[in-house]
Amino acid sequence: METVVTTIHTGSRPTVVDITATVEQFVTDRGDGLVHVFAPHATAGIAIIETHAGSEEDLLAAIGEVLPADDRWRHRHGARGHGRDHVLPALIAPYATLPVLGGRLALGTWQAVCLVDPNVSNTTRTVRLSFLPG
Repeated sequence: METVVTTIHTGSRPTVVDITATVEQFVTDRGDGLVHVFAPHATAGIAIIETHAGSEEDLLAAIGEVLPADDRWRHRHGARGHGRDHVLPALIAPYATLPVLGGRLALGTWQAVCLVDPNVSNTTRTVRLSFLPG
């Protein structure tokens, strides 16, 4: 199994970062298999969504409605509402496993691989990519 770790700067506001190009570059010319994308963080997730059509903002709005950044959370360190960030990975898993065919990521037409990071206190994230040959 081949693995690489990449660093992503997410900034100081909730964000959805399209990391498809990074994943595609990692799998290029590797043949058939699976790529596992993992965010080793307690407050981030990996989502497969359409990007560049407003979906990123829609996802953040939905997270804000389902998991409001307010004082209802028992987990209270960090920024206001930070406890909700720790609940996020139960709804948006911190990983995704995707097929690779002929050294190319086998996504649907509008699908993209995204890092979802609502945590305003942690501005740098890592993502671990692992290739499992088929």
